[in-house]
Amino acid sequence: MTKSRRIASGLTGLLLLTTACTGQSPATDAPAGQALSKVLFVGDSIAVGEALPLTAAFKASGVDFQSVAAEGGGNVVGPFSDKNWQKLPGQLASAKSPVVIYQLTTYDWGSDQEQRAGYEKLLQTVTGTGAKLVFVTAPPIRPDDFYQPHMAELDRAPQVAREVAEASSGQATLLDAGTVWGSTYRQTRDGKPDRSADGIHTCPQGAARFTAWLLTELAKLHPGFTPADPQTWANTGWSADQHFKGC
Repeated sequence: MTKSRRIASGLTGLLLLTTACTGQSPATDAPAGQALSKVLFVGDSIAVGEALPLTAAFKASGVDFQSVAAEGGGNVVGPFSDKNWQKLPGQLASAKSPVVIYQLTTYDWGSDQEQRAGYEKLLQTVTGTGAKLVFVTAPPIRPDDFYQPHMAELDRAPQVAREVAEASSGQATLLDAGTVWGSTYRQTRDGKPDRSADGIHTCPQGAARFTAWLLTELAKLHPGFTPADPQTWANTGWSADQHFKGC
């Protein structure tokens, strides 16, 4: 059996797992409910992998989807963020998306003030295009020597983003993806690879569970949006992408 067939076979089981990821999660005051026409996704290499099933799921749901998630960056605060800010405003403006999702990245390092300034700048840039901002927390990682010195900063980032969202007068919200990932890195779930062995990225099963959860949360924010059944997008070929390593 080929690797892609093994993955596809495993995804059959995840159709059951997705139902466990659609429960309500904590969120700040949400933007007013409205139909969902397009979503722009911003983040790092974790988001790159998640964008694969998200692309399939939004297409099946009749919503335009664009990802500008980036390998080794994609962050708005911390290392490399200056390079991302050189292109991000143009990407936001050209996308013309009414909803921008920023998944906090593994590079969101900095002091409380630096993180707050980065998230506030993102909020101002997003709202300047007429869009609403949705912060989404990142999955927990198993830190190596590269990340270990910055774990306190990464642990603080969700609360800073939440405070920025709460002060946004309804222009932003934060979704806590702890419902999907739990509070600590977990490589397998129900005997199947859920996260990459590298301690950072997701496997197809995890990315699909996240997708089902995120679309359900967006439906709460936008009652006019109805997510497609996972049966319509879970086994459409994206799981064989070479991005999924260590699975």
